[in-house]
Amino acid sequence: MMDIRIRQVTPEDLDAVTHVEAVCFPEAEAATRESLEQRIAAFPESFFVAEKDGEIIGFINGCVTDERTIRDEMFEDAGLHNPNGAYQSIFGLDVLPEYQHHGLASRLMRHLIADAREKGRKGLILTCKDRLIGFYETFGYRSLGISASVHGGAVWYDMILEL
Repeated sequence: MMDIRIRQVTPEDLDAVTHVEAVCFPEAEAATRESLEQRIAAFPESFFVAEKDGEIIGFINGCVTDERTIRDEMFEDAGLHNPNGAYQSIFGLDVLPEYQHHGLASRLMRHLIADAREKGRKGLILTCKDRLIGFYETFGYRSLGISASVHGGAVWYDMILEL
């Protein structure tokens, strides 16, 4: 296994996470620099980066909410974060292509699940494309069906992990 350090994001990480996001998602789906900056400011406690030799090679982030599914407004309005909410959302699980298929996404996911459990959350929620449903099911997520989200013009599925 690679020597990876997972830590909470800092404002100084903005350029690096913006780069990773741009590489990992099509332009229509990628969070903007401004959106990532707002997320870092609003919910750094649920935004974790993975570093290898001091370079950010992946991250996971999302606001906390009382809602059981993600609404498109949440992606752009960091003010919808409720630090005392019941559910940890996941807006993005990004790993640079050259580091994919080595278990890093799973490590980031397990880290956020453990963090949510430690904070007493009821569960975690996310949206994903159909090809990733099986990946998330390996962590205990279950599909709630097609999401109302039309983010980036894609078809998304709501997933929930009850803790």
